[in-house]
Amino acid sequence: MDGFPPRPETQVTLANWRTAPFNRWAFHHVREIVPSADIPNDPAVTRPLPAGPAALDGLTVEVGRTAALSLDQVLDRTGTDGLVVLHRGRIVLERYANGMSALTPHILMSVSKSLLGLLSGALVGRKELDPDRLVTDIVPEVGETAYRGATVRHLLDMRAGVAFDEDYLATSGPIVDYRKSTGWNPLGPGEPPSDLRSFFRTLTGSSGAHGGPIHYVSPNTDLLGWVIERATGRRYADLMSELIWRPLGAERSAYITVDRIGAPRCAGGVCATARDLARVGQLIAEGGARGSAQVIPEAWLEDIAERGDRDAWAAGDLAPYFPGQSIRYRSQWYVRDGEAPVVFGFGIHGQTLHVDRRHEIVVAKVSSQAMPIDVAAGVLTAAAVSAIGRRLAASSS
Repeated sequence: MDGFPPRPETQVTLANWRTAPFNRWAFHHVREIVPSADIPNDPAVTRPLPAGPAALDGLTVEVGRTAALSLDQVLDRTGTDGLVVLHRGRIVLERYANGMSALTPHILMSVSKSLLGLLSGALVGRKELDPDRLVTDIVPEVGETAYRGATVRHLLDMRAGVAFDEDYLATSGPIVDYRKSTGWNPLGPGEPPSDLRSFFRTLTGSSGAHGGPIHYVSPNTDLLGWVIERATGRRYADLMSELIWRPLGAERSAYITVDRIGAPRCAGGVCATARDLARVGQLIAEGGARGSAQVIPEAWLEDIAERGDRDAWAAGDLAPYFPGQSIRYRSQWYVRDGEAPVVFGFGIHGQTLHVDRRHEIVVAKVSSQAMPIDVAAGVLTAAAVSAIGRRLAASSS
């Protein structure tokens, strides 16, 4: 996107914005490509992130049994645009690339789902959302679809029996129709305009009983956004601002992409700075409270950390992307078991937020990896997070 105007062959468009190398610019200029709704912060209550001691100098990351990479090499190999590491609420490492800065919002992809998981917890705590309620009781418009009989909890845990192939490389079929409905893909010649809420009516096929293995379906999260708006009578972006973004002390406003009639892309459309993503992690590390204000019920966070069906995970379609890792999934969050369990959000093209609650370590990483799913880059990122965690835990012991 250099020059005024850019040369045609370098211009980012709705047709290419998620493909490399165009995504390196697009992922932190999303509102210039797709319509969006603002998620305002409150500058008067920004949470400070003071600098902490440089405890990560010279850190290396083990790759297999024989090789080791520097942290800079890991960041380069995983397409990192921004990295913020907190330890006990202090920034101990911060890096930016590809035109990013501390004030630049970057798309979070499916880490957006994890933000919805937190908002859901806040609403459950306020008794405005019941996880055990049938989805069709709240949104009867999907009563003739495969969501019939599914509860809010089934959607939260990706255990709704809805036939949908989340193939990010597909060039046709339901996932492409889904992207068109959200405004993320251009319409073909002569195609009529679509929208997200109309798209749900096409999901009539079943993949099995609700409550079975984890079946990752991004439209589940977008439907949760509709459930939240219908249950509260409030716009999703306004709720996220009021109940999460302002109370946690975000430094900058975030935003979320919306379709042509304003439905939010809750499954992947939130854009925020890496620092504010780290503030989300810090809120989790502190039990959902900021000072005396309980933003997210601590019981909801404990439920995420302790629940999640291991058998449903092992039998589901996410496990192959995390080889050799003991993981559970609950309320749109992943949990990696271990001596110090890590709660994390994960999005395509390398978006991650990792929280070690025991040692109060947060790693927020936004990226523009070329491939939507890169298992090797994911393994390398997990290794880097583990190395950071070991170094910081040791430095505070």
